[in-house]
Amino acid sequence: MSVWNPDNIKDVAESIGIASLNDDVLQGLSSDIEYRLSQVLEESLKFMRHSKRATLSTQDVAQALRVLDVEPLYGYESTRPLRFGEASIGPGQPIFYVEDEEVDFEKLINAPLPKVPREITLTAHFLAVDGNQPTIPHNPTVADARNQELVPKGPGTNPHSTAINGVDNITVKPLVKHLLSKELQLYFSNACSAVFDENTDEYRAAALTSIRTDPGLHQLIPYFVQFIAEKVTHNLKNLFVLIQTLQLTSALLDNKNLYLDPYVSSLIPPVLTCLIGRHLGSSATPLSSFSLRNTAATLLGSICKKYAKSSHTLKPRLARTCLKHFLDPTKPLATNYGGIIGLQAVGGIEAVRVLILPNVKDYESLLREPLEDEGSSKQAEAEAVLTALVSALQTLEDDTFGLPNDVQNGETANQARQLQEKVGNILAERVLQMGRPRFVKALLEAS
Repeated sequence: MSVWNPDNIKDVAESIGIASLNDDVLQGLSSDIEYRLSQVLEESLKFMRHSKRATLSTQDVAQALRVLDVEPLYGYESTRPLRFGEASIGPGQPIFYVEDEEVDFEKLINAPLPKVPREITLTAHFLAVDGNQPTIPHNPTVADARNQELVPKGPGTNPHSTAINGVDNITVKPLVKHLLSKELQLYFSNACSAVFDENTDEYRAAALTSIRTDPGLHQLIPYFVQFIAEKVTHNLKNLFVLIQTLQLTSALLDNKNLYLDPYVSSLIPPVLTCLIGRHLGSSATPLSSFSLRNTAATLLGSICKKYAKSSHTLKPRLARTCLKHFLDPTKPLATNYGGIIGLQAVGGIEAVRVLILPNVKDYESLLREPLEDEGSSKQAEAEAVLTALVSALQTLEDDTFGLPNDVQNGETANQARQLQEKVGNILAERVLQMGRPRFVKALLEAS
């Protein structure tokens, strides 16, 4: 006997125009309907179990019908619980139906239209760079950040409760949080003012010592880097400020507790400006900037020695820049001087052998005229450049084995001629006057 009531089949048959059905046909259709229903329920239960749920839903039945290649039922996929109404038609089993919600057309027509949904797109952007959030359209705006600060926090809070209750005494937090504590801000201000204090040497020494040894200056690094760049940019005529800026840079680099690798590229331009800048200090005393350039070259050499491993292109780029300013005839002699000592500090003996020595003879033409101008500032600058060239070439003497300097065997005419052909007349004369055979041999054998 079938569980499905045959009377339901008769009702459906009469609704489509079949007046009478045989009892055997009714029994066969009832058995088939029962089999089909059990098949749909078994598939629906599979979807329910795979969804990790314990309640069968209309979506599970719809998915089961699709799997069995049967057109699914429409209108029952709702997230809200269905409300069934009961209708009695005479004596017998009542009929249950889904109650439709009554809709007021006037409210529906006057209701505002919903917002048009945006298309889903993916865009890569920087959320933060070195801890600072860039101002781009993808990041929250100023108004969004302020509104987020005013939203109540914590579980169980209603974000609209303040507006509903009409609370006006809302504490507005600052839009941008202070990245530095008040102590660090005070330290930065006092340290910078003490470093550039022209009246008290003790304050300057104490400030530099503190910067050189203090382990808690990580948050101040970008502020110091920006401060150094601004000081060099706006004080090219003030040698005291430039020298103190280099000392401040050196103190930061000497602090073993600071990680400065990301900031090396920002620290090098101010140092290079102090090394190869065209006009540094007062024009009345052009030689006064040479001590500044020496300090900058020493600092540049220490930067290369410390950070060349982390940046493989650091040395080649600096050597290329110094060589360009050394050989540029349009630059003043002070800039050429900075290029020479910069090459020596950055590349050492190898840079002298490969970059300075082969170009010394061609560079001699730039020194001849200033050296002949007796008593002028140009002559003093040319002498300083010539001294720098000799000092750089002397490093080749320590890298070779030759005659000891105290051997009195004299200089032959052949050696003098060879030296003039290699380094030029002016530099050869200066080297021969030193009376150092080992130095002469090092220059002749260097390739």
